[in-house]
Amino acid sequence: MTTIDSNLISQINGVPPGQAAEQKTSEDLRSNFMTMLVTQLQNQDPLKPMENAELTSQLAQLNTLSGIEELNTTLKLITGQIDTAQTMQAAAMIGRGVLVPGNRILVGGEQATPFGIQLDSPADSVKVTITDGAGQVVRQYDLGELEAGVESFTWDATLDDGSIAPAGSYRVSVESSAGDKPVLSTLLAYGQVGGVSAGDSGPLLDLGATMGRVGLADIRQIL
Repeated sequence: MTTIDSNLISQINGVPPGQAAEQKTSEDLRSNFMTMLVTQLQNQDPLKPMENAELTSQLAQLNTLSGIEELNTTLKLITGQIDTAQTMQAAAMIGRGVLVPGNRILVGGEQATPFGIQLDSPADSVKVTITDGAGQVVRQYDLGELEAGVESFTWDATLDDGSIAPAGSYRVSVESSAGDKPVLSTLLAYGQVGGVSAGDSGPLLDLGATMGRVGLADIRQIL
């Protein structure tokens, strides 16, 4: 009994033949597959006809190819729609303030930019420490109990002695605990969306030279 060419079967299963001069299109594969299958049926040994299971298996390979093509087309369409929706969502955020992972606070005009804390679980004690560019502690205070999730805060830009902090960049750190066990936390810094650009994994939000560009997934809160 004649068998279908192994190279054709390999291509239908997604495996390129070793010495193929060029890859056939899917339509060529389907046409050749059906031609060879009909030829095989016409020239089979009457005493040893192709079994139903073998015929079904070969037809299933052809259907698999068609199914994969349709799935790929559908996925491309869905991906395009998602990209468009994400770009529109990102563009609507231009001019808005956002909190993203980071520990920077800027002080200017006797005011400080907001910061945020994301707790993995509730904490009964959350202590904040703010340091200057030289690493010196300039302010410490206790936020008390916090629930799990994201919370935003604003430092009043005053030092421990009550004076106003000089303009510049500061860093914030946090210690959170529940009883005698530490609670995992993520510090969040403030940035203002100034523009949107395309990235390999979706739109990127431009937060300025200091904060750089971040993806939509990096945003923890919109202020």
